[in-house]
Amino acid sequence: MKKIRIGIFGYCRGASYVDSFLQNNADIVAVCDKRKDRLASAKKKLGDGLACYENFDDFIEHGLDAVFIANYFHEHTEYIIKCLERNIHALSECVSNATMAEGVKLVEAAEKSKAFFMLAENYPYMLFNQEMKKVYDGGTLGKCLFAEGEYNHAGNPYGSNSDAWNNMRYLYDSDKHWRCYLPRTYYVTHSLAPIMYATGAKPVRVTAMPVWSPLPADCDRASRVGEKAAIITTLNDDDSVFKFVGHASFGASDNSYRLCCEKGQIENVRGSGGKIMLRYNEWNIPKDKEGVNYYKPEWEGEDAELIKKAGHGGGDFCVAKEFLNCIRENRQPDFDIFFATRMSSVAILGHRSLMEFGTPYDIPDFSKKEDRDKYRNDTLSPFYYSDGREPTYPCTSKKDYAPTQQQIDNFNKIIKG
Repeated sequence: MKKIRIGIFGYCRGASYVDSFLQNNADIVAVCDKRKDRLASAKKKLGDGLACYENFDDFIEHGLDAVFIANYFHEHTEYIIKCLERNIHALSECVSNATMAEGVKLVEAAEKSKAFFMLAENYPYMLFNQEMKKVYDGGTLGKCLFAEGEYNHAGNPYGSNSDAWNNMRYLYDSDKHWRCYLPRTYYVTHSLAPIMYATGAKPVRVTAMPVWSPLPADCDRASRVGEKAAIITTLNDDDSVFKFVGHASFGASDNSYRLCCEKGQIENVRGSGGKIMLRYNEWNIPKDKEGVNYYKPEWEGEDAELIKKAGHGGGDFCVAKEFLNCIRENRQPDFDIFFATRMSSVAILGHRSLMEFGTPYDIPDFSKKEDRDKYRNDTLSPFYYSDGREPTYPCTSKKDYAPTQQQIDNFNKIIKG
């Protein structure tokens, strides 16, 4: 089997995928990162034969089959397009585009390319989500009418020990870092993708409301966002309804998903270590099932042990395997450019709905020219950019909100060491 030559752009997150790429018979030949310490770490892991670059334009000419795009959350689009223009397959983290105009550019670049784009969304591949899709596809539940998705990752706002401080220094470079300006709807893929993947439903209309609860005035974070969560609902193309959060940070961190269907429902049980609750209406119980089924699925197959060791509940390994298989088999991935840009549209337009306390927005279908034309020049963004561009849209629902000077001072003291 010919090895696929992969480059990694952004070794902070990219490092987490190294083992999964190697275990799936890929050859990591180049890494690009602006930080020399991360390039040194890559050399230590992958050997002196690894090519290291600080400039993407040099890196992309290395002779690559594929690139893993893992730079800043909101700055993927430019680099994905550069890959596609050179017929290099691109795998990208979290969101494909941070503005609506970027979504249009991405789709049009993908349509011209011989290569494909895939979103590196790993949560649908977690075992309990795989089990929920398997059961739903089996048909015993009937059509999904309502689904919920919750990605809740509460973090300690105080850098209470050296490990926490080191992690902050590793992730942040200033108080203009994207994490300080990240609207709660934008980090949406972990809560939305699993229920889209399981049901096949596509959001066509979105509305969102803020959950306001700013950080303590003396904490060690410099967030410009005062919400703990966004509560998002979508109407979908099959008349079902989703309710989900973007990235929530209220108490008791956990990830939970539920499909409510015509004949019953299935969910992963919070705090149970990955167990599933499958329940049927008493008049719809299949012959081989109980009315209530409570169990923990297990990984099976030749990759089971490798998956168990991979990050994000095995999701990172599954993403790498799917990406490489799509290249080898010359097929489009499930999480393709249209799947990705639809979720990005939910994130962006969901935030605009939140800013207007629930005004609904229609989700464009970027396979249609008329939908592209509507957003072709829509460059509104809540972020600072590496090239010096500044925010053009608020990142939080109370536009006069800002971190306290003590928060900023504490934060800068930690990240500057």
